Amino acid sequence: MYMYTYIFMGTKTISIKDEAYEALRREKTGKESFTDIILRITKKSGKISDCFGTWKMTDEEEKVIKAELAKGWQTAQERICNEMSGH
Repeated sequence: MYMYTYIFMGTKTISIKDEAYEALRREKTGKESFTDIILRITKKSGKISDCFGTWKMTDEEEKVIKAELAKGWQTAQERICNEMSGH
């Protein structure tokens, strides 16, 4: 009798800003994949939010990130307002 077990590791495609890609790329060591990096930096809790503050960033990177976040929040608020007003 032969027993065959097939385990499929699913994949997901995500979109990230260039700054996020560069931050992940800077974390790469050796032949580590982006999946490996994300799993490594989130290993303790499994939540990426617990990793905030662990990356060393320049003042300029911080400004860019804050600006992108502010722009994203503004876009989300505008979309919500438009949807609520029926536009």
